[in-house]
Amino acid sequence: MCGICGCSEEDEGRHVQEHRHSPSDAHRSARLQLRAARTLKIEQSLLSKNQRFAQQNRAWLAQRSCRAVNLMGSPGAGKTALLEALARCAPELPLAVIEGDQATERDAERVRRAGYRALQLNTGTGCHLDAHAVGHALVSLAPEPGSTVILENVGNLVCPALFDLGESVRVVVLSVSEGDDKPLKYPHMFRSCDVLVLNKVDLLPYVDFDVHRTSTYARQLNPELKVFAVSATRGDAMASLADWLRSQGPER
Repeated sequence: MCGICGCSEEDEGRHVQEHRHSPSDAHRSARLQLRAARTLKIEQSLLSKNQRFAQQNRAWLAQRSCRAVNLMGSPGAGKTALLEALARCAPELPLAVIEGDQATERDAERVRRAGYRALQLNTGTGCHLDAHAVGHALVSLAPEPGSTVILENVGNLVCPALFDLGESVRVVVLSVSEGDDKPLKYPHMFRSCDVLVLNKVDLLPYVDFDVHRTSTYARQLNPELKVFAVSATRGDAMASLADWLRSQGPER
């Protein structure tokens, strides 16, 4: 449950109570319509406020000749493992990392051991990073001029797609163990991204996953989507992904 988006347990309990005590279907319908209008207004205000912070982040990065990549995907898709693999195959890449998780410093510690500067952002009940928190993290991280800052989002295929963090490009990581129908189930995520990284292709002999089918589903939503099929553990196609990241470096 998300303390940022408003889908809190308290809210759910209030909905149940209101349903239980509504005297009629008409009364219940009116309450639901009012709640829906109020929710829409709150969401629009929240996203508008976030967008202002995102624009500030983008300007802050540009002043330092830096750019950011919003790295998204489900828990266990291999986002952090991907960064570790990049450090092995292209250690010269000027990357700095902001790690988003609800709790622990584990991923930031992994990234530091791999050789990159990293700062951990813990969101508590929040299911995604927001631009305001990322802005503070950027100041603390203080990336070197010319760096690409990786914003590894909280593991989630829903809410992170809604929130601009000030990034230049968006990447979604999907592991082959998750199923090849994810673009159909989570269309907004795949529609909003620039790159799809299909990770863990070393597991293809052992899982029911069709790379071509998934790529087709995703490109039906987003015809311009670039697709990489990689293995972070074995190193397949990591050099190609590193080349793409180099091409996303700040303009000189």
